[in-house]
Amino acid sequence: MTTKAQYAGDAQQAAAADGPFGWYRRASASARRAFWSCKIGYALDAMDTMFLAFVIPAIMATWGISRADAGLVGTVTLLSSALGGWVAGILSDRIGRVKTLQVTIVWFSVFTFLCALAQSYDQLLWARGLMGLGFGGEWTAGAVLIGEAIAAGDRGKAVGTVQAGWALGWGISALLYTVVFSLLPGELAWRALFAIGLLPALFVIPLRRMVQEPEVHARQKAREANSGEHSSFLQIFSKYGSTTLRAAILTTGAQGGYYAITIWMPTWLKTSQHLSVVGTGGYLSVIIVGSYIGYLTSAALNDRIGRRLTLIGYAMASMAIAFVYTRMPMSNGLLLALGFPLGFCASGIFAGMGAYLTELFPTRVRGSGAGFCYNFGRAVGATFPFFIGVVSKTMTLGAAISVFAASAYGLVMLAALILPETRGAQLED
Repeated sequence: MTTKAQYAGDAQQAAAADGPFGWYRRASASARRAFWSCKIGYALDAMDTMFLAFVIPAIMATWGISRADAGLVGTVTLLSSALGGWVAGILSDRIGRVKTLQVTIVWFSVFTFLCALAQSYDQLLWARGLMGLGFGGEWTAGAVLIGEAIAAGDRGKAVGTVQAGWALGWGISALLYTVVFSLLPGELAWRALFAIGLLPALFVIPLRRMVQEPEVHARQKAREANSGEHSSFLQIFSKYGSTTLRAAILTTGAQGGYYAITIWMPTWLKTSQHLSVVGTGGYLSVIIVGSYIGYLTSAALNDRIGRRLTLIGYAMASMAIAFVYTRMPMSNGLLLALGFPLGFCASGIFAGMGAYLTELFPTRVRGSGAGFCYNFGRAVGATFPFFIGVVSKTMTLGAAISVFAASAYGLVMLAALILPETRGAQLED
């Protein structure tokens, strides 16, 4: 009987012999189709989601709303995405990973398009909130699908490379924003950009035809059909409660740290450091490139040194970059250069999340467990920017950012220490 350590050792030897993309050549045709479906789906998800960040000024001008009103749209999106991710996890255990992925892509595409038709702030708020359900659900369905489809020793690299699709979608949204807003006046451009968000729904057509359910999930559903016994999502609390709690702490730390840095850092740099390069296309490009490379590097490390060590290393690096940004004087040139490690660290930590959560839960509740834990972290982490704003009334904004970032990434390290190492784990009950 082959052990987990042997699987991991075989994967390391294969990686050394085949290079960084040997895992893709080793993958079966069905696994490759699943990989591209999940990666493209996640990139399109990111594209639709990130449109809002670029059009906020135009929306504020259209309806004369305040910054708080505009910020509420983003908050509602995050909170509804947490609910959507959990629901999608439950659905993926019931109706399948592929069907759930199809539903979530169509869902976020349609409601992104409806944002373009909004005639009032309230309509936009509702449309964006409903869009968030699909946005959160797509991650859950895609992460579990590729995690089950790929070989055990290559799971970290494959799932992490799928997660890197977020940086690609972010870059595409920035490019489309530049083109659309250069061709149309602002009051029409933001609507046109949201209207483009309907296009990902077309991706469901080849997805439905080309991608099949992972074998491990199909076998589980066959066992349930033969036995007449069906799993319940409540088992992630009753039977696997300890794992659920520890995994939720992990995701809360990672997402809380990410939001603490990315939401408030631009404001800190503009108001306290008086740096003009913040928010420019050049600075954003450097961060996006750093994010993509950070994802790929983390993906490789997850299969090379394991989930726990990679998470701890990225958490420590993210704490360090938060300290540098908030404690050291910077010029525009230095800030531009530091955009790369900022994107590399803050985004790269997520590359291993999908593989780790896939391995922590058994097949019958894998979608429910991964969906709840990741999106519980998203919901709680989304409150970090609010609390930073509150605490910044009694200390400097930079100090508040560094304190919350350090606390968040401390949670990541704590959770990584108390969770089991799952590198090379076989996905069987």
